[in-house]
Amino acid sequence: MRENQNQEEEVVTRVRLPRGEEMIGIIEQRLGGNKMMVNCFDGKTRNCRVPGRLKRALWLRPGDVVIVEPWELDKNKGDIIFKYRPNQIEWLKNKGYLKKDTLEF
Repeated sequence: MRENQNQEEEVVTRVRLPRGEEMIGIIEQRLGGNKMMVNCFDGKTRNCRVPGRLKRALWLRPGDVVIVEPWELDKNKGDIIFKYRPNQIEWLKNKGYLKKDTLEF
């Protein structure tokens, strides 16, 4: 019974993909408070923050894959709005959204 439950949890039904200006990035370094440096897939490194409404909901560490929404006025900064789970990261790799050699677990 327990093995069957674990298989059901790993089935990915819907993965959130970036919309509009949003993009996928990898956390490079934590800077303190709710700020961190994120290496985005458009080639830029952005100083990103976690908005107050998500501050306690998102527990982030270097190496995590996230969705970043750049600010309207300053494109070198942004907000982290979503964190991918390991099974979602595998789905993104299989579908070609992430490069296979980008992440090492």
